[in-house]
Amino acid sequence: MAVAVRGGRGGSGGGSGFRNFFSYRIFVSAMFTLLFLATLSVLFTSYPSHPDSVMETSGNAYARRTFLALQSDPSKTRLNLIYNQANNHIALVNAYFTYARRLKLEISRQLKMFDDLAKNFSDLQLKPTYRLALFESDGLVDEDVLRQFEKEVKDKIKVARLMIAEAKESYDTQLKIQKLKDTIFAVNESLLKAKKNGAFTSSIAAKSTPKSLHCLAMRLMEERIAHPEKYTDDEQKPEFEDPSLYHYAIFSDNVIAISVVVNSAVKNAEEPEKHVFHIVTDRMNLAATKVWFKMRPIQGGAHIEIKAVDDYKFLTPSYVPVIRQLKSANLQKFYFKNRAENSTKDMNNMKFRNPKYLLMLNHLRFYLPELYPKLHKILFLDDDVVVQKDLTALWRIDMDGKVNAAVNTCFGSFRRYAEYLNFSNPLIKEKFNPRACAWAFGVNMFDLDAWRNEKCTEQYHYWQNLNEDQTLWKLGTLPAGLITFYSTTKSMDKTWHVLDLGINPGISMDEINKAAVIHFNGDMKPWLDIAMNHYKHLWTKYVDDEMEFVQACNFGL
Repeated sequence: MAVAVRGGRGGSGGGSGFRNFFSYRIFVSAMFTLLFLATLSVLFTSYPSHPDSVMETSGNAYARRTFLALQSDPSKTRLNLIYNQANNHIALVNAYFTYARRLKLEISRQLKMFDDLAKNFSDLQLKPTYRLALFESDGLVDEDVLRQFEKEVKDKIKVARLMIAEAKESYDTQLKIQKLKDTIFAVNESLLKAKKNGAFTSSIAAKSTPKSLHCLAMRLMEERIAHPEKYTDDEQKPEFEDPSLYHYAIFSDNVIAISVVVNSAVKNAEEPEKHVFHIVTDRMNLAATKVWFKMRPIQGGAHIEIKAVDDYKFLTPSYVPVIRQLKSANLQKFYFKNRAENSTKDMNNMKFRNPKYLLMLNHLRFYLPELYPKLHKILFLDDDVVVQKDLTALWRIDMDGKVNAAVNTCFGSFRRYAEYLNFSNPLIKEKFNPRACAWAFGVNMFDLDAWRNEKCTEQYHYWQNLNEDQTLWKLGTLPAGLITFYSTTKSMDKTWHVLDLGINPGISMDEINKAAVIHFNGDMKPWLDIAMNHYKHLWTKYVDDEMEFVQACNFGL
């Protein structure tokens, strides 16, 4: 029984082995069949048709025969490469042609050449000889025809590449943009260089003392030394402190400029005997100024007081921040040491390196109540102005409790506080409005009583001390004035004070003729050779050209 069972099991195992053998062969056959079908599928899909090519009539037939042709004739591969290369260059030529037409470039010869070249490529492939022998033939490719076709295609490709290389500079957008940027950069660099050089030379001319002006000062000093008995100091006149008269303050070291301001004001005054001019100059020019007005007295009975800065003993380093700061080692290095780091041609900062901005004569305007303690009002005039009308109406302006009456200079976004003060400093940003309108020094009516009540000089000292390192504003008196009189300035009508005759050549004569005072602010002062000729006569007509020293010093009037 045991044997029978083992025999039964043995028979059953033999049948199972036989079935496994046939199952394995069926599996292998199926796998080979699938692999063969996959291979055929890959080969047929590897060479798609070219529906977008210029050979639409024969391209589909050509594509369908690609697989069989590759099996039967290797030259078909070569033909396919030539065919694709020709089509690529047709697309490239057409792209340049289309781009040129869109830009409306006036290069008709090149446009026609691009158009003809694209047509030649298309005509070449549609040529009956090549179409029948190469693209529509089911047989072997004729080697001679293929070589001829390849030669013609390569010739046209060569021509296309030459044309594209020649036109690339004109049509390549990136290249054109880069070349344009390079040109703009080069022109801008040249312009900036020219501006900097112009500003540099103009600044030197503006800072330098003209030979004629130096000559005049020397001649006046010679006269003072030769005839001391003629030029003794006058006694103090009561008119100098009479608040009922019209008082002017002029601070300058330029003798002829002072004479023009005084002469123009007196000649246009209705009652010149009621006008008093307070002149303050430096010690070096004091004698020359006195000699001038002794030799050429003011007409019409007007009064003139001439003093030096040194005559005001309260102006000491302990009281005046500017005098104290002038002794600072950093400022002396910045202004007076001839070192490489100090030499600059930056047109934006050049004018701030002029030491005149720290001279006490320039900052004397902030001490008017102390200079003239018995006066109630005084008109401050710069030395580069010309008076064209009677100014007595300025003393009758209702100041509305303000300290300073001045003409506003802002227009649009220009000449506002942000242009003069450093609003990146938190102290400036907190106290002032960057959009506040700036005004001008040059013609300013000051109410000295209101000044004393508002303690404006103390305000000036406070801010000037904070600005010792020039972090609040660049040097100069206008930023300090804008801060000191921030909320105490009254705007005057613009016809009282027309500015920029030393900067802007485009001011109309109509505007100038209507002005009570014209101001030659800027580098092109009327007594310099760089003055604008079409404005210069407005100043020279008030120069006393009969004065012997003016003639001798060749002022070129």
